[in-house]
Amino acid sequence: MSALHVEVDPSESGLDAGRLARIGAHFRQYTDDGRMAGWLVLVSRGGKIAHLETYGQRDETGAPIEVDTLFRMYSMTKPVTAVAAMICYEEGLFDLSDPVSELIPSFAGSRVLTGGSLEAPETEPSDEPVRIWHLLTHTAGLTYSSPRQNPLLSAIFDQTEAAVPAGTDLAGWCEAWARIPLLFRPGSAWKYSIAHDVLGRVVEVAAGRPLDRFFAERIFEPLGMTDTGFRAKEADLDRLATLYVLDTETDRVSPDEETGQWGISKPDFFAGGAGLVSSAPDYLRFAEMLRRRGEYGGARVLGTRTVEYMTKNHLPGNADLASFGIPVIADQPPEVGQGYGLGVGVTIDPVAHKLLDGAGSYGWAGAANTYFRVDPAEELTMMFLTQLMPIGVHPIERRLSQLVYQAIVD
Repeated sequence: MSALHVEVDPSESGLDAGRLARIGAHFRQYTDDGRMAGWLVLVSRGGKIAHLETYGQRDETGAPIEVDTLFRMYSMTKPVTAVAAMICYEEGLFDLSDPVSELIPSFAGSRVLTGGSLEAPETEPSDEPVRIWHLLTHTAGLTYSSPRQNPLLSAIFDQTEAAVPAGTDLAGWCEAWARIPLLFRPGSAWKYSIAHDVLGRVVEVAAGRPLDRFFAERIFEPLGMTDTGFRAKEADLDRLATLYVLDTETDRVSPDEETGQWGISKPDFFAGGAGLVSSAPDYLRFAEMLRRRGEYGGARVLGTRTVEYMTKNHLPGNADLASFGIPVIADQPPEVGQGYGLGVGVTIDPVAHKLLDGAGSYGWAGAANTYFRVDPAEELTMMFLTQLMPIGVHPIERRLSQLVYQAIVD
């Protein structure tokens, strides 16, 4: 799979070629009118690629998006970190209910923000510790900077991060994050957060090696993911797509050169929540490993029961994100019918979710509008890769799902 290509006639996979053509017809509009520079989309069923399309440019030279183009995956790093954590779990290195403080002592005695000001925040002790389970499910009470959702906590978050010296490693960043009050008592709500970055440090401590080395030795090398790492290799920088930003006033894209340094320069720390650069061939190997319940190409990364466990909804009472979660983006529609597993979003009710995706399908997106989804029952894997900030400026996830599922005709 190092060089992607269509491997099967769509009709042999229960897909209609004419209906699949609607995918490219839809997304080409975004590029033709200047709202997206370029993209790659693929659909695989039964482990064989039935639809593969690239369109537009990868950088300002006009070079096209190609099947081996490199992309900053941002939060599509999170499922990789979750897999790494579950490898450690399978080896008995920790229990999912263990307090994080057993591996990162600074998380002992976490406190929940109740009010006050930036100069004098008011907190109360939490009667529940932050557990590894909470990191995997984003129920730890940790957060990102979200000024529209909680201005005070965001100000504390930003002030704390601004004080972290340049060159600080992941251990140092976790020391800083541990000083930030929690948004809520662990386990009482869902909030997208730095939890998987902290989880990366849990892996480092439990496994006794840096996160990049653990990823390489236990995931990337066994799966043949030669393009994936915390930066693009020097020899491959010409394959790295430019990161673009959409100007919402002009509805046109331009290069985001400052943020785009992520993926080019050596990172100060290994961000398990957002740090990976990868390619479509590589990430497809990872997604197919999940679809095949832990094995790909003869390499077994996880046990079958472990992957099945990861991809169930873990929100209490089988709740969905609309009822138990705080939105990732302040004004996004509530995620009715969508739950969360260990590192992936999980569809629990397609009717409520208002999409054709099957119950039990799962996946996740990245900040630069990258996205993947796996549907085990349909033996389906889909992926959309581009480099456009911010996330959510186009309805890519929902459009891709509806355009792929409508092409199923068996």
